[in-house]
Amino acid sequence: MTATDDQIATGERVPRWRAALDAVRLPEPAPQRFDGWGFLWRPAVLGVLALLAIAVGSSFTNSPFKLDLPHTWFFGVQTKPVSAFAPTNSSTMLLGITLVYGGLVLLVRVWIRLANIALRHPGAPITRLGWVLAAWVLPMLAIAPLFSRDVFSYAAQGEMVNRHMNPYFNGPAELGSGPYPGPVDPVWRFVPAPYGPLFLTLDGWIVQLTGHRELWTVVGLRLLEVAAVAILAVSVPVLARATGHDPGHAFVLCVLNPLVILTIVGGAHNDGLMVALLVGGLALAVKRHPVWGIVVCALAASIKAPAALGIVYIAWEWLGPDLRVRLRLRPLAVAGLLTAGVLAACTYVSGLGYGWVRNLDTPGTVRSWAAPATGLGMAAASIGRAVGLDVSTTAAISVTRTIGLLVAGGLTVWLLLNADRIGWVKALGYSLLALVLLGPVVQPWYLCWGLLLLAIVATGRLRTWVIVLSVVSPFVGLPGGHKLLGAIVHAPMLETASVILLLWGVLFAPLGRWTTLSREPAPDLELAPVG
Repeated sequence: MTATDDQIATGERVPRWRAALDAVRLPEPAPQRFDGWGFLWRPAVLGVLALLAIAVGSSFTNSPFKLDLPHTWFFGVQTKPVSAFAPTNSSTMLLGITLVYGGLVLLVRVWIRLANIALRHPGAPITRLGWVLAAWVLPMLAIAPLFSRDVFSYAAQGEMVNRHMNPYFNGPAELGSGPYPGPVDPVWRFVPAPYGPLFLTLDGWIVQLTGHRELWTVVGLRLLEVAAVAILAVSVPVLARATGHDPGHAFVLCVLNPLVILTIVGGAHNDGLMVALLVGGLALAVKRHPVWGIVVCALAASIKAPAALGIVYIAWEWLGPDLRVRLRLRPLAVAGLLTAGVLAACTYVSGLGYGWVRNLDTPGTVRSWAAPATGLGMAAASIGRAVGLDVSTTAAISVTRTIGLLVAGGLTVWLLLNADRIGWVKALGYSLLALVLLGPVVQPWYLCWGLLLLAIVATGRLRTWVIVLSVVSPFVGLPGGHKLLGAIVHAPMLETASVILLLWGVLFAPLGRWTTLSREPAPDLELAPVG
């Protein structure tokens, strides 16, 4: 919104921030007539350019966005161990960090514009959007795992399975020295696995298929997540259509989401496989196959436990909406038996037992201000010590985390009881998001649990929040921010000016006339839900 002549003429006060924004706003081209989806190659190319910038910037040696140990990727890493105090090329690091942040900004801008066009023009062709997805995924396949070392923990746990070591009782350090335990984050080196038996079984198979070569195991685990994204791409349109929402818009908002590209494919996190199977199970349920839906969601829960909430919601809605709780108990019991059977089968095949249930609190090992429940505990302990009280940080965090989980549990029960009024897919998404935001640790890839479900059914204000969280989340805990600021401050004036101009240009430069296709208000259109 800009300050208008009418506001000035009538003496209406114009906020200073709006006047300042109008002063620097670039003139926007006139809206263009919408003539179909032939323009999709343009955002596809811009997205590829953004992701190539991220790929190049993160592939420099000593990049803060990836692990830089020898033999952890095919290129862009040290060829031999280097001292932590060894000098680095500040100009190269500044260029790499600038490319990554510039690419992130460009990717987010392209995605938001494409989502807005898909909202205004329902019926975007899923096949063409699938080609956009494939183009965006390719640059991530060529580079080392981004923003996290978790995939190296997965690889080490798969090697443990093959050596008949139970990851539910010991951490990767049990492997001793070697290529598998070396890259594992020290935080997780001695920590047992919290993942379900199906994931560790797949993990072990990948290690076998790659001949126990650690680097190729990492590649195999990333390809597993690419397969998960393919499952998501097939399932999202089905679930969107059945719940009365436009499949094209849901595909853009969910499957082309930057979180999917950067954390599920780029970071190779197993959360992607969990969410893909969860959405696939829900899609089967809405197509009147609740038993198969429960089975697939149980498989998702045998990757990571939070997917079990999907089983509860499928059973809750099995006999239809607006039923008394008493009438829903039998479907819940049947769903419980089916789930127990699937988990028992997965556990039997894995031969690892049920130790993962005991390890579900393992992620809580990390203490981060990004998690409200943990941050409040750390703040309370600091304030207590500041006023002279003997407050244990561990005890304070334990209390606040317990409160957070109780609140999340209460919200989940309330959402389930009101699922018919809210919309059961939306209620499930809120429940999963509450478990993350009120849980002991918040990671960008954890937000995928609920955020991608909400993206499928998001309208109005909820859609705005989905976009905001999807845009902000990749930057949460993103390494390199302090190094970028430090490098800018200490770099020569010409380099500093070049970086600022580059980032400013990426943020404000026009993206092309395709972004102005039919700026009329989006139609209030919903499809008739199945059932």
